[in-house]
Amino acid sequence: MRLWAAQTVSSFGARISREGLALASVLTIDAKPFQLGILVALVTGPSVVVGFLAGGFVDRAGKRRIMIASDLLRTVVLLSVPIAAWFHLLRMEQLYVVGALMGGLGVFFDIADHAYLPHLIAREHLIEGNTKLSATDSLAEVGGPALAGILVQTLTAPFAIAVNAMTYLISAIFLGTINNLEEPHHEAERRPTLLGDLRLGFAAISHNPLVRPLVVMAVLSPLFGGIFSALYVIFVIKTLGLSPALMGMTVAVGGIGSLLGTAISSRFVRAVGVGRAIALGFVISAVSSVFVPLASGPIWLKIASLMIAQLVGDSMAVAAIIPASSLRQSVIPREMLGRAASVFFVGAGASAVLGALSGGVLGSALGPRAALFLAVGGLVATPMIGVFSPLWRLEQIPASEPKSAGSGP
Repeated sequence: MRLWAAQTVSSFGARISREGLALASVLTIDAKPFQLGILVALVTGPSVVVGFLAGGFVDRAGKRRIMIASDLLRTVVLLSVPIAAWFHLLRMEQLYVVGALMGGLGVFFDIADHAYLPHLIAREHLIEGNTKLSATDSLAEVGGPALAGILVQTLTAPFAIAVNAMTYLISAIFLGTINNLEEPHHEAERRPTLLGDLRLGFAAISHNPLVRPLVVMAVLSPLFGGIFSALYVIFVIKTLGLSPALMGMTVAVGGIGSLLGTAISSRFVRAVGVGRAIALGFVISAVSSVFVPLASGPIWLKIASLMIAQLVGDSMAVAAIIPASSLRQSVIPREMLGRAASVFFVGAGASAVLGALSGGVLGSALGPRAALFLAVGGLVATPMIGVFSPLWRLEQIPASEPKSAGSGP
């Protein structure tokens, strides 16, 4: 419950930060598409660097302490933005640094969080636990962007980020009250190395035919999602002419969709099976993204198109993410979860950086709308990997515990 409370507060802050940094660059500094591409690349790029460092460290260290330290450091980093704005010193270069640091600390937190949950709840309750965490994450998606838009219009973007900084501090306080003691893990191996940790994480994934399609989709999807991330704000604000508050409202509809996805995920899994729920959920979510570049006409029609993309896309994505995360936590040995997650983050981070930079270039060369259409094609093609893999035939999460790393056949 305390982890849940910390995650709830932190999720709201993450949404304010996500919109706030982009809005600060567009409204305060008048950033261009290529600058937004660089900003998004720097936010996602640390996934590659931190992924190399974090996996084995998380598996061997105290996960709760890592999460607390990440929250406290994010508080300090974000507070630098309103301080610089107060003295009229805020520049794009500072937002680049802040974005990179926030991205790196966020990856450390997420890897530790993913590996920590199985220490708190029993294996058979993982889907239920992930569903509850997803529910509050969805609530944050509803309220966070709308709150960010209101705060930006009333306080300006830099000072809206100050509110976000406090959410990370509150999250750290909640985590500090958890009394659960993690089981120590001792490895009978030579002195650990970064490449050795990644090798072990890759082996844990590559030896499992159910996890292999998940990691391929996790690597390819950010390539095209990065184009969306780089161009969405400038497309909505500059091309469609929406205000920050209206943009926040449309993004908040995605939170409603996430809540819907949380509510239907278990029933979706029971109806079609675990594997099909994962693959079909991602396919439908990707197809719905076409409504973003299709948005045109009067203001109400533009808003409706964006809301449809958010509602359907987020609901089906969440309906797929919950069983996908639970499957990973169930079939990968617990002492390898951090290293396996690092492989996901390294691959996804490198792909997202390339996508964000490509989005900036394509947005400048073709215009944001045409670049977004290109991204839609890639997003739709990616989850077809799951459709044509052993994952498609998986009805239920395997009931047996996975063998520990290094155990015999």
